[in-house]
Amino acid sequence: MGKRSDKKLSYWEVTSIGIGGMVGGGIFAVLGLSVELTNGGAPVAFLIAGIVALVTSYSYAKLSVAFPSQGGTVTFLDQAFGPGLLTGSANILLWIGYIVMLSVYAYAFGSYGASFFPKASQEFWKHILITASILGITGLNLFNARLIGKAEDWIVLLKLLILSLFIGVGIWGIDSARIAPASWSSPVSLIAGGMIIFLAYEGFELIANTAQDVRDAPKTLPRAFYSSVGFVIVLYILVAIVTVGSLPVDTIVEAKDYALAEAARPSLGQAGFVLIAIAAMLSTASAINATVYGAARLSYVIAKDGELPSILEKKTWGKPLDGLLITSGATLLIANLTELSSMSTMGSAGFLLIFAAVNGANLVLADDTRSSRLLSLIGIALCLGALGSLIWQTANDSPEQLWFLFAMVATAVFIELSFRIITGRKMNISKPRKTS
Repeated sequence: MGKRSDKKLSYWEVTSIGIGGMVGGGIFAVLGLSVELTNGGAPVAFLIAGIVALVTSYSYAKLSVAFPSQGGTVTFLDQAFGPGLLTGSANILLWIGYIVMLSVYAYAFGSYGASFFPKASQEFWKHILITASILGITGLNLFNARLIGKAEDWIVLLKLLILSLFIGVGIWGIDSARIAPASWSSPVSLIAGGMIIFLAYEGFELIANTAQDVRDAPKTLPRAFYSSVGFVIVLYILVAIVTVGSLPVDTIVEAKDYALAEAARPSLGQAGFVLIAIAAMLSTASAINATVYGAARLSYVIAKDGELPSILEKKTWGKPLDGLLITSGATLLIANLTELSSMSTMGSAGFLLIFAAVNGANLVLADDTRSSRLLSLIGIALCLGALGSLIWQTANDSPEQLWFLFAMVATAVFIELSFRIITGRKMNISKPRKTS
């Protein structure tokens, strides 16, 4: 027993998974969008989004301890709500959410890479790099999935060191007037600005998929969830303070696709721009690698539960090949044909819906998870309230983007409903396996 325990994941390993999942490509991709909506209030927006994530991490921690499974979110929703149409649609929505996340990462990779080219040709190179990143990393997953995976810990460490340098040097040169309350947008815009970048916090849910392999899970999992989300909240707030305090809002918005690199110029010069841009490309490439395989595996888990065609249960060369190719193909289309703000709105809204459902699952299973129903209710209210503010802001500023959100949800329901009608296949939900 002792030897087996040593092979299990420690607190620091699990926490690094959560931090690596969050500080993947999100902060590099969506910082400029948040500033565009909130002006000097961007740090507040990141705090608001972080609070929603932190409260939701309570439900994830409780559910992960009570029902450890590699299925994570999918398992929690199925166990709480059973094999219904809404549960199946929510699980497919999660898969679509991963595809949107992949699209955001690929878009960020292309944007930062294209920033090295003349402005006149940046749009062309952006799409070349978007396509190359998706096809290249899909190929790696087909033939040598571990190549980037082996370097993942070093990439996480490198980007944290570079962001720390960005904060440590930049914090001394900020203009405090640019982040003063007088420079903030309206309260609704602050909340919406936090929610459009909510996908930058989404990665903490990856901890749930490790629950079966964690040493002393009842103590380790809650600590890992809370400390990883807490650390990232502080990191994002400091990054936002330095960015907004270093540059005029107009400059940030103009360079919003690579805002973080532009914000490094005042304190670190052109070398800082290059350093951040390279860090962003490394970070987003590793995030694409982790997410494309995770999304393919998610489609496999959903199919095993009977919510997607059985062909997605099959593995080729030990991999869920069909799910991988479908995921990559959809990502290619979305990343090349959709603008960043629409992708961020879709992704953030989708995960807010999923996280509201997970909080609801913890409410339903409160006796099994020994949870506070009040905290679960607060989590549901925060997620739905945040979603409402995002929809309200989008309806006022860019109503056409609501169609993307509607299409994402409608697609999930359509796939699940059509699959049920055509096949009549029943779902294969196992009974909850609680820990003692």
